[in-house]
Amino acid sequence: MTRDDIIRMIKKAGGILWQDSCELDFSELERFAALVAAAEREACAKVLEENAKACVKDSLMYKVLMSNAMAIRARGEKP
Repeated sequence: MTRDDIIRMIKKAGGILWQDSCELDFSELERFAALVAAAEREACAKVLEENAKACVKDSLMYKVLMSNAMAIRARGEKP
């Protein structure tokens, strides 16, 4: 995750940025944490999908990797 990614997420969460610092109230901090977690889940799911591409399509390993990618993404869905 780059500095620009972090700045974008702080702004999306509603935080206030000054030069090299920021201010977030607790609800903004929660939104920021959720955005960071979502970005990390997506990055992990993409790694699994890339690894699946190295497998024979519809092989057991391919199915396991793709299933794991879906499971990681599903962790971000609210019950």
